[in-house]
Amino acid sequence: MNDTIRTVTCPGCGKAVAWQAASRYRPFCSARCRQLDLGAWASEAYRVPTSPPDGDSAGGDQHLPDSSAGR
Repeated sequence: MNDTIRTVTCPGCGKAVAWQAASRYRPFCSARCRQLDLGAWASEAYRVPTSPPDGDSAGGDQHLPDSSAGR
């Protein structure tokens, strides 16, 4: 086995973190960096890019029949 310990960069502050079981907050360097990242997700500071829907600007699904039809 390779005894080299892999290091990763903390997403919060950029500090090097050893990727091993002893690194309790990996990939973060500390509880503080982990909490700051969680807070950013919770406040929607991070967003996944999307493209606008095709066609209908109301966002409805045009492939489903109207549920009130036939009443």
